[in-house]
Amino acid sequence: MNARARMVADQIRARGVRDPRVLDALTRVPREVFVPEDHRDEAYQDHPVPIGYGQTISQPYIVGYMTDSLKVEPAHRVLEVGTGCGYQTAVLAELAAEVYSMELIDALAERARRTLDDLGYVNVHVKAGDGYAGWPEHAPFDRILVAAAAPDVPRALIDQLAGDGILVIPVGVAAQELRVGDEESDDRPERDGLGDHEAIPLHEPRGGGEERNHRCAQHSMDTEGC
Repeated sequence: MNARARMVADQIRARGVRDPRVLDALTRVPREVFVPEDHRDEAYQDHPVPIGYGQTISQPYIVGYMTDSLKVEPAHRVLEVGTGCGYQTAVLAELAAEVYSMELIDALAERARRTLDDLGYVNVHVKAGDGYAGWPEHAPFDRILVAAAAPDVPRALIDQLAGDGILVIPVGVAAQELRVGDEESDDRPERDGLGDHEAIPLHEPRGGGEERNHRCAQHSMDTEGC
């Protein structure tokens, strides 16, 4: 069994992620190509890995867990906030019809775009920009996944969610409760806690010519990154 297959079996399936489409997607995506060369020996280890600019590629289990919670179907259009290195983006692209992914750090967005292009993902669209605002010109989205934590669910993202859509986002500033929203009422999205995890903070909207940019500190083994 190679390193990728062991990762899926021991770190993801063994912890309760059982959707065969999600497991197959994780088996197909070459995680090592998204990791900087000096950290590639850590690509399949059970922890986040630095990708530069104070960011990380998420622990494999977190990618599997959040993807499983999103319940992506083949016809879905997905918005991802926080492209990072593009690994989570690639996993989503294996499952969805179209993936629209936003990354605040221009250099990371460009690097992820190149990697995804090199791997042949023609159904991925990467944009550098503020995730708080979403990507309204391509809304509504059947699914929205936010990799980093916000104080609450940004209103713009709720407004861009399709009528039967699901949004998965870590909420809070310390131990994060992953919330999934299923748009079923005027008070959407309804929220269900998916467990406590630590996540980096979502960059706040730019305003007054100044960006309030929360930088990532030391990540625990349950940190969201990209």
